[in-house]
Amino acid sequence: MKQPSTTAISLLTLLLFFVATVLHGQPLDADKIRSDFKALLQRPGTDPRPFFTAVHSDSAIIEKGYFYSEATEKVPVLIYKPLTGISKKLPVVICLHGTGGSKDDEGIKALLYRFSKAGFMAVSIDGRFHGERAHAGAVHNSYVDAIIAAWQNKDSAKQTHPFFFDTVYDLWRLVDYLVTRPDVEPARIGMMGISKGGIETWMAASVDTRIKVVVPVIAVQSFKWSLENDRWQGRARTIWGAHVQAAKDLGDTGVNKNNVQIFWNKLLPGITGEFDCPSMLQLIAPRPLLVLSTENDQNCPLPGARIAFASAEGAYRSKNALNKLQMDIEPNQPHRFTAKHENMAIAWFVKWL
Repeated sequence: MKQPSTTAISLLTLLLFFVATVLHGQPLDADKIRSDFKALLQRPGTDPRPFFTAVHSDSAIIEKGYFYSEATEKVPVLIYKPLTGISKKLPVVICLHGTGGSKDDEGIKALLYRFSKAGFMAVSIDGRFHGERAHAGAVHNSYVDAIIAAWQNKDSAKQTHPFFFDTVYDLWRLVDYLVTRPDVEPARIGMMGISKGGIETWMAASVDTRIKVVVPVIAVQSFKWSLENDRWQGRARTIWGAHVQAAKDLGDTGVNKNNVQIFWNKLLPGITGEFDCPSMLQLIAPRPLLVLSTENDQNCPLPGARIAFASAEGAYRSKNALNKLQMDIEPNQPHRFTAKHENMAIAWFVKWL
C-alpha cells in the first residue's frame, strides 16, 4: 500500500491543529489554566504521616505502606526498587491503574518490577474507591457509588470529585511526599497511567511541572469532541451505573448525550473546555510526552485523541521541543494496553528520565 507523503502528513497535522484551535481556542493562558485547576481541587493541607515496611527479595526491594493526602484520606502505596537502590537516589516512575483495577493488579506489579529492573523506583497507588480504598457493601461498586453520591450532593461547599479529579489531588500530594525521601532524585520523577490512570496522568502532569516525563496510555481524548460527535458511550460505560442514576434523577428514560453533558459538567467541571485534554496536554510542553493510543479505542475515540495530540504538537513546536513529543497508534486494537506499548513506555522513560 502506498504510504502518505510527508507533505500529506504535515497538512493533516495542520488541519487537526486548526480543529483543536476552533474547538478550544488559542492561544491558551497556561498559568491561568494551572491556577484554575489547582483552585478547583484545593483543600486543606495535612501531615502526610507516611509509614512503610520493606521486603528484600532476590530481585527487588518491595515497600508497602501509605501516606495521607488529606486528614482522613489514607493513600495505599506500593513501591518496587532495584536492589542497588538501598543507599542511592533513584529516578521515579509513578504507574497508575485503570477503572476497576488497583496497585496490586498483576499487570501493574509486573510493570513496577520491569521498571525496577531498568533502574527506577517504581511507585503505584490505589485510586480513590479502588483496591484498599474500596468500601465493603457497596451497592454497585465503591467507585460508582461515590460518583453517584457526588452527583446527588446538594451542598456545593462539600462537593467531591471522585471521577478522576480527587485522585489527581492525591497524585500531587504523592509527589510532595516522594521529593522528601532520601532515596528519590527529586528532579527525575515521571508518571504513566493506563486508561483512567492515564487521564489522571495528563491531568496531574499538566499542572505539576515536577513530573518531568509523561506517558498517558489509552487515555488521550477530547471529551468535547466525544459529546459533539456522539461518541461518549464508551467513556460513560466505565461508570454506567452512575450515568443510569443521573438520567433517572433528571427524569429521563435512559442515558443520552444531554444528561451525560450535565453529569460531566457537575462531576468534572471544565472537562469540555478549559480542562479538556486538547487544552491540558499543551501545558506539558516542553517535557517529554509519549501518547499511546489504539485505533479502535471505544473509550478514547481516536479522532478526539488526534485533536488533542495536534494541539500539544503546536505547543511543542512553539517551544522547539518536537523531539520530545511522540504518538503511537496500535492498529486494529481496542481499548487495551498492548505489549508493544509497554515496551515503548519503558524505553521512553529510560531515554528521557
